[in-house]
Amino acid sequence: MRRWKFRFNGKEKLMAFGSYPAVSLADARKRRDQAKVILASGRDPSVEAKLDKIRKAEGEANTFSAIADELIAKDEREGRAKATISKKRWLLDMARSDIGPRPIAQITPAEILQCLRKIERAGNYETARRMRGQIGAVFRFAIATARAETDPTLALRGALTAPTVTHRAAILDTKAFGALLCAIWSYDGQPETKAALQLLAYLFPRPGELRWAEWNEFDLAAETPIWVIPAERTKMRREHRKFLPVQAASILHELNQITGDGKLVFPSVRSRRRAISDNTTNAALRRMGFTKDEATSHGFRSSASTMLNESGLWSADAIERELAHMDQSEVRRAYNRGPHWDERIRMQTWWADEIDRMRNRAEIMPFEARR
Repeated sequence: MRRWKFRFNGKEKLMAFGSYPAVSLADARKRRDQAKVILASGRDPSVEAKLDKIRKAEGEANTFSAIADELIAKDEREGRAKATISKKRWLLDMARSDIGPRPIAQITPAEILQCLRKIERAGNYETARRMRGQIGAVFRFAIATARAETDPTLALRGALTAPTVTHRAAILDTKAFGALLCAIWSYDGQPETKAALQLLAYLFPRPGELRWAEWNEFDLAAETPIWVIPAERTKMRREHRKFLPVQAASILHELNQITGDGKLVFPSVRSRRRAISDNTTNAALRRMGFTKDEATSHGFRSSASTMLNESGLWSADAIERELAHMDQSEVRRAYNRGPHWDERIRMQTWWADEIDRMRNRAEIMPFEARR
């Protein structure tokens, strides 16, 4: 065993550097000389050696992968949507092979950029952008839990190729929208799919909110029927209530005869424990003859927003509340807390009647004139 005797604060101490042949004489002398420098500075080299071991152990425990797992576990405890957690895990898993085993406090911007460049070189610009954001979230969590001091992803802003923004297709012309409604009401596919498309038109929720809807969220027997979308399934992570006009309530009553014996309103044909896929309604639109550049499930929100605003009958606040949008202004959000519920009831009633009017007008037009 390679040992060195020294005195600190008047006490004799012994410091070991390892056993021969694992530690050579030259290596032991080098460590002794380093220890002498520490001693000359007024510190106990044996204590410093123990602290180095602790810091090394902490560094190995506080790897990027370990902290990423902690953050995902935290999201699960807080009730984040399963789809959101799944996407986050997928993005972080792509980073693990490069920076996963590294102590988070030692990871540099250059390492992260190299990791992101692999995704970017494959042409996946949006994925690379989202991946940078999720890596940054792990670093911010590490900072909040005192295991890192900086977020190196901040230095990478502007380093990646900006993705081309493609807006989801939506029909904004009333005549063309009427033709779409006619096609939906004439759809001869699965009745659940037809009902989903009709409800997207009447209620314009986010498609994912509708696909995973559960029967216990609807109160169809109330004097004012409502659908309460739980916070964990909304984009803004806050409960959202929607009034159900008589047309929507009628569709749900009929649909209850088909799927009401289960938990989900729109169960998959393969498993009643899973919802229909996110492609089900879009695929139905394609079968009706509408291309992805003409109509999408999400497009019903843009159609409703545009036509409600253009009508001039409803306040922008009520429309935004019905769309479950978050006010971008912190000050405005603080002073504008009213849900505009009464106006939203009137607006949803008018919109449902307008859906019927557009559809009825389109039915008496020659088909060529509709599109």
